[in-house]
Amino acid sequence: MLQGKHILIGISGGIAAYKIPELIRSLIKEGAQVRVTTTRNALQFVTELTLQTLTNARVYSDVFAAINEHSTEHISLPDWADMMLIAPATANVLGKMAAGIADDALTTTFAATVARKPVVIAPAMNDKMYENPATQKAMTTLSQMPNVTVIDCAEGFLACGTTGKGRMQEIDVLQEEVIKSFYAKDLAHKRILITAGPTQEALDPVRYISNHSSGKMGIALARECTRRGANVTLVLGPCSTPLKGGEAAKVINVVSAQDMYQAATHEWEKQDAAILCAAVADFTPTQKAEHKIKKAEGQTELNLHLTLTPDIAAALGAAKTENQWLIGFALETQNEDANARKKLNSKNFDMIVLNSLQDAGAGFSVDTNKVTLIDHTTTHNLPLMSKQEVAQRIVDAISALL
Repeated sequence: MLQGKHILIGISGGIAAYKIPELIRSLIKEGAQVRVTTTRNALQFVTELTLQTLTNARVYSDVFAAINEHSTEHISLPDWADMMLIAPATANVLGKMAAGIADDALTTTFAATVARKPVVIAPAMNDKMYENPATQKAMTTLSQMPNVTVIDCAEGFLACGTTGKGRMQEIDVLQEEVIKSFYAKDLAHKRILITAGPTQEALDPVRYISNHSSGKMGIALARECTRRGANVTLVLGPCSTPLKGGEAAKVINVVSAQDMYQAATHEWEKQDAAILCAAVADFTPTQKAEHKIKKAEGQTELNLHLTLTPDIAAALGAAKTENQWLIGFALETQNEDANARKKLNSKNFDMIVLNSLQDAGAGFSVDTNKVTLIDHTTTHNLPLMSKQEVAQRIVDAISALL
């Protein structure tokens, strides 16, 4: 996504500046070109040599420095950049940018960038400075500018030794916001519910019945929808796939099929669409043993009594209004097309995504997938591609519906 993109990073004088070299490395690893502008105070926390070595470019820190490549560096850099990230943004810099003050390398560059290019701002400061009404007003003013996204501070341990709100968001959150800035917001203001991952049906306090779902496909869908401006609620079963900051507006962690049913049906009324990607157990033990099931001497088998789990797809399909869209998944091992079309109609889906375990590189715990998109009039066979690319194609189809 960042291949060939020009990213301009502005660093002001806060302790969180020490994290920015790590971000620069990560952005460059993803194929971006990075340039840096700083306030003079920022160079008290991260050295100019470090920034120049990582970016292979001069750091713009002094409006009148003789070594500047251009006499108007604050104009040439915005012309070069595709977007600007300001991190950390101190209370001082927030106030100046909100007031239109441009008196150093960073603020003059921002002033020349903000009207034409996306700008992401990551504030960082002490909790007392964060609570200052002037700081809050500056953040509100900046967030109301057309091209600006202000990432609110996180809560946690602060450099001054206290705990409170004022921490700069972590590097993965900043990088995700940079990526989002390159996306068209065709799903802006849309509310999308996504179920993902497996469920676990407890036999006793130790054991459970589950499946091989990694949650990768569902999380890729949540990431894609969020990048395109949707307000995403992700109902996530237990899985090891990491969910990065900013990849969903709301995450509801669940364990069992009953848990997922309750969460999904509770959220459905508020949604414009739902994508049911989770691998939900069809059966659950009739009773959960209070203690660990022990094998008896001479025992050779264990009989389990199972009962059907609640049908999430059927419940949402039955409750669906004419203004809602429902997309399902079908994982099949035989009669794939026929079984998927049967499910499309019986669950009141608008579209179904067919997975076949017969296709190499598709299915559980891999980073690729090969799917077929089926609606009531058309069928689209997609080639093998990364799950993020598959998510993009699925969300393209959903965007056309919405």
